[in-house]
Amino acid sequence: MARSAVQVTRVTYGDEDSFVQLWRDSKLADGHTEDQIDRALREGRLTRACERPDVRIFAASVDGDPVGFTIVMSGPVSALQDTLAVWVDVLWVRPGRRQRGVAGALLQAVATYAEHIGAPEIVSCVPSASRDANRFFARLGFASVVTERMTTPAALHRRLAGPGAVVGEAVRRRRTLRARTRRHEVLTPAE
Repeated sequence: MARSAVQVTRVTYGDEDSFVQLWRDSKLADGHTEDQIDRALREGRLTRACERPDVRIFAASVDGDPVGFTIVMSGPVSALQDTLAVWVDVLWVRPGRRQRGVAGALLQAVATYAEHIGAPEIVSCVPSASRDANRFFARLGFASVVTERMTTPAALHRRLAGPGAVVGEAVRRRRTLRARTRRHEVLTPAE
């Protein structure tokens, strides 16, 4: 049996409602709650993304059934360079529709968009723990350029202050409470 063709269309301001269920499914698959998703929709995040001139959303369907999407942004490679790049923010395909050319069709649309705006580079930030996604992008010629590391402002302040730094009162209280809880767990027999 022949594979059905993948159709890719741009989601624009005003027709984002047709895209909402697909986006919702992707967020649920990523572990977000219904409340978080509903709040994002109420706040208009999806609508604002569709309105932005530097954002493009492409949705893929097979035989009229929505099966995947990508959200890309255009902008400079870095704050100090004027080189334009297209950044793949999200690329998602329904689990039952993967390995059938959907992601490739979406990335064809991304490449066409990059050529259209004159962006010589396409960048995708792939989670390091996602082995399949990293292999997929590597097969398509995406090279590993940087390793991104994240922390919270509070953790950075603590690390920069060094080991001899004065511990704040709030941190001291949390540590004391944590120690009391552990001590209580050890002294209380398990049920």
